[in-house]
Amino acid sequence: ATLQSWKALERLLDEGRVKAIGVCNFLEEHLDRLLSETQVVPVINQIELHPYFNQKPLLRKNKELGIVTEAWSPIGGVKNYGNWDSYGGVKDPLAEGAIVAIAWAHDKTPGQVILRWHMQNDVVAIPKSTHAGRIAQNIDIFDFVLSAAEMAQIDALEAGMRAGPHPKDVDTGSFAEHLE
Repeated sequence: ATLQSWKALERLLDEGRVKAIGVCNFLEEHLDRLLSETQVVPVINQIELHPYFNQKPLLRKNKELGIVTEAWSPIGGVKNYGNWDSYGGVKDPLAEGAIVAIAWAHDKTPGQVILRWHMQNDVVAIPKSTHAGRIAQNIDIFDFVLSAAEMAQIDALEAGMRAGPHPKDVDTGSFAEHLE
């Protein structure tokens, strides 16, 4: 079904009815299969990405293929759902000691530090907020730069903590129920 859908998207692109096409939650092997059987490289791959799940191999693959990586739940709202018990309870990237210390050193918020980390990793991060003050903070990340050591500190928080479902576990057959 995914290949058929992608080929339909390629037709829409060829006909000029859309400007770009992309994918969501594609792993390296998904990209390999897609590109072996289709013509167009996705423009974007939207994936779960945060300090506890930084997916460095997938970031490299996307970059090699010229695919923009977009992070969903980039600041840490991901902490509010999913089963974290196997990781020792709920963890909050916004309260993580290394991130808080970096934020303090730059006179920024932990959320700003995480967004800057994404930016310096060439990741598009579009955080969700309903609070005007936080929306303003989220855009105010262009007046500081994280050092290589600070980037490494955040990278070291990688714990394999996936909060959303594993892409291999998603039952696309259930999607039809929502289309009726």
